[in-house]
Amino acid sequence: FSCATFTPRGSPTPAIIMGEVVQMHFTTVDYVIFTVLLVASAGIGLFYAFSGGRQRTTQEFLMADRSMSCLPVSLSLLATFQSAVAILGAPSEVYTFGTQYWFLGCSYFLGLLIPAHVFIPVFYRLRLSSTYEYLELRFNKMVRICGTVTFIFQMVIYMGVVLYAPALALNAVTGFDLWGAVLAMGLVCTLYTALGGLKAVIWTDVFQTVVMFAGQLAVIVVGSSQAGGIGEVWRKAVNGSRIAGLDLNPDPLERHTFWTLGVGGIFLMLALYGVNQAQVQRYLSSRTEREAVMSCYVVFPCQQIVLCLGCLMGLVMFARSILMLSFYVQMVLYFVMDVFRDLPGLPGLFVACLFSGALSTISSAFNSLATVTMEDLIKPHFPSMTEAKATLLSKGLALAYGLVCLAMAYIASIMGSVLQAAFSIFGMVGGPLLGLFCLGMFFPWANSIGAMVGLVAGLAMAFWIGIGSFVMRISAPTPVPLLNTSALPLFDNITSTVMTAVVSTTTAKPTGVEALYSLSYMWYSAHNSTTVVVVGLIVSLLTGPMKEKELTPGTVYPVLGTLLFFLPERYKEKLCCVTPLAHKVTSYSYS
Repeated sequence: FSCATFTPRGSPTPAIIMGEVVQMHFTTVDYVIFTVLLVASAGIGLFYAFSGGRQRTTQEFLMADRSMSCLPVSLSLLATFQSAVAILGAPSEVYTFGTQYWFLGCSYFLGLLIPAHVFIPVFYRLRLSSTYEYLELRFNKMVRICGTVTFIFQMVIYMGVVLYAPALALNAVTGFDLWGAVLAMGLVCTLYTALGGLKAVIWTDVFQTVVMFAGQLAVIVVGSSQAGGIGEVWRKAVNGSRIAGLDLNPDPLERHTFWTLGVGGIFLMLALYGVNQAQVQRYLSSRTEREAVMSCYVVFPCQQIVLCLGCLMGLVMFARSILMLSFYVQMVLYFVMDVFRDLPGLPGLFVACLFSGALSTISSAFNSLATVTMEDLIKPHFPSMTEAKATLLSKGLALAYGLVCLAMAYIASIMGSVLQAAFSIFGMVGGPLLGLFCLGMFFPWANSIGAMVGLVAGLAMAFWIGIGSFVMRISAPTPVPLLNTSALPLFDNITSTVMTAVVSTTTAKPTGVEALYSLSYMWYSAHNSTTVVVVGLIVSLLTGPMKEKELTPGTVYPVLGTLLFFLPERYKEKLCCVTPLAHKVTSYSYS
């Protein structure tokens, strides 16, 4: 393809002269590899549909009989986290802005330690199926329903876009049939999720994780070889100012610094790995609490490897060819097709890698949506429903959400630039939900009124900043020779809040409301969750705080009791921080 660009040495932002881009094409071998991915994924689903307990109970279908071991759970956690958009977004981020993004890895330490030792013990010992059951135990039924509806809204908006976006990019670069890809992916994913349940979802995630690693490694190995080796890649990256140092600028308006990535990233990780139903459901499917905790530890090095692969791929792109396109997802695919142009089969491997990311994210969405709908919205109203009917209905829900996903993909196709807002909505909702769970888990005196008002305030703040930021960027004039690209953090899924980063000339620092709209997207989760906690605590204190005897045992993590160890017992009792977290497994029924 011909696409000429000019990059001044030492300049972090390439200027662009766009030329004609020639469309690449798949070979028969590439189509075969892509088809093998779909057939293998469907085969795993069918295997679990007709083996073992044959998905005859809701515990088996939705919770895998709580029998999963550490390794498949951890790889499934990783696959859910690694969406197709992330596979395309991380390399283009590093290509465009440099390796500052690599410091996101610092947030993984606390971002996984806290879920392992705080959230997992609480959820696992309560024997939950839906994360939002916790909200009823801690507050009341209305808070539970509000949390569930918020999650459903978040996932339904997101899953269609996460299916459509990579298919659109693939179509633009290779001519691969757009709706053929969307329908094949959506229907296969719906098939194995509806038939095989959570076991099928987890084991297909394991298979898809291997494919993702293979596809990214192939690009890095072949691309770096063509560029003259890893040493030459690094030299060109240094000369091109793509190797970033430690930026300790505390300004929260700066897009990426050590603080935004290393500290703000912790809250993004907690929103995903601490309270997101898709991830928590995997912890709860583990055989023991220890296995669930170990899965968090195992996924940590895997995440670091994934981050390294994404960043290395971006550096190889920079060293291999100076190419910039107006859409970041196309940038990576054009590069891959160019690197593999004389290697039949490898483009198909990378596309299989890409769609493995989409499949793992979407199947997790289907399964988690079916679970919360069944456990939070249907079962409480039909307590006498037989197990056979409940299981059949759960399978029907998974199927229905699969069809909803295809409908959302069609809506995404006619939304145009609103696609970016759809991705933002996913991230905007994650922060307030994290704040709601933190309010209940760490502050014993928080009551249900405070929780409701706090959640509404957090969502209002999230949408105000998110939409205001989106509108401000759209209305801002973009200089002609500069790139309007997109960059996503590594969260699939799941927790990305802002897609578009506009490369612009130096401008005056924003003030007032504009400063709030210019807040780095990495701080969104922290800001919005803090809003929920602060507002929730104030309202709780004004409306009558809860007393310790009113709390359901096991719903509060005794962090205050640990931090305030020096206080006399009578003051601890007033602060409701005396009762330790129970070590025994408890289950509750709802009246």
